[in-house]
Amino acid sequence: MKAFMPRIEIILSQIQHNTRMLCELYGEQGISIMGVSKAVLGEPLIAEAMIRGGVKFIADSRLENIQRMINARVSTQFVLLRTAPSQAESIVENVDISLNTEIDTLEKLNYYASSQNKIHQIILMVEMGDLREGILPHDIFLFIKKVLNLPHLKIIGLGCNLACYGGIKPDNQKMLQLSELTDAIEKKFQINLSLISGGNSANYKWYQSTKEVGRINNLRLGESILLGCETVNGQTIPELHTNAFKLIAEVIESKVKPSLPFGEICQDAFGNIPIFRDRGRHRRAIIALGKQDTLISGLSPNQDLEILGASSDHVVLDCKNSDLKVGVGVNFNLDYGGLLTAMTSPFIKKQFIT
Repeated sequence: MKAFMPRIEIILSQIQHNTRMLCELYGEQGISIMGVSKAVLGEPLIAEAMIRGGVKFIADSRLENIQRMINARVSTQFVLLRTAPSQAESIVENVDISLNTEIDTLEKLNYYASSQNKIHQIILMVEMGDLREGILPHDIFLFIKKVLNLPHLKIIGLGCNLACYGGIKPDNQKMLQLSELTDAIEKKFQINLSLISGGNSANYKWYQSTKEVGRINNLRLGESILLGCETVNGQTIPELHTNAFKLIAEVIESKVKPSLPFGEICQDAFGNIPIFRDRGRHRRAIIALGKQDTLISGLSPNQDLEILGASSDHVVLDCKNSDLKVGVGVNFNLDYGGLLTAMTSPFIKKQFIT
């Protein structure tokens, strides 16, 4: 029987290897790793591969993903990266640590922690310039003063997010600022902040170049573990696998056709006016994959092929020197956007290889 297509083949041993190498690398300077599972829909088998590789925390932005892993009996400390007040009761019930920036949300977490007779651990996110989530540094002292009046919450650390929304690079200046803020908060409030999470897969270049990590003792890594690269320049990290995930889609048409559409051009199905280059008559293949399945710009064919465009359910390829036959599979590498969307698609089967 033929293997189902489209499918993603996932090599768990490579994910475990990448995790172990990164834990050893950052561990040399006392930095622990949270394995981030949001790009893989909280897949329990991938989370377990990260845990075997040495991570002490699994972090995700979706409570549903954490609940999925709990239901699959994944045993670890779970960290919620995106906290919503409407989910406060379930967060306290399911999550060990949550990242927070709003006092209203913390009051709800405190309320439900009280009703469940728990102490919920929190990391406060500091705005360091990327302008996604975070408390502005000049506001954080008043903020912490309010949090310390919520008896069922425990502030265990600070964190920041960089090179995501605003593309701001994590560098020595940013990490020093977070370290100094940690020291100032501990001194003012006489509390111990044990987990200082300085960023994500974009922090690799900083780590390689810095002489002093300061108070930074944690990073939240998804892309580095899954795809083996850092995210400032997209470069491969030495000794890591970059092909733990491979997308395979089936050819459903292969014909020689003109390269220019014929007739009056109007907008396409997505409201764009397409522009085409005259390549003459050439062999084109259509694969059973589309924008409904994944981010097409996140795909790179492993063969000498070129993606010409896509609709909801079809990707059109220039076959160049390949004579693709109907029914064969075409292999693609995935970047982070392609992986994130493909793993979310219910139409793409996930096949695990140990």
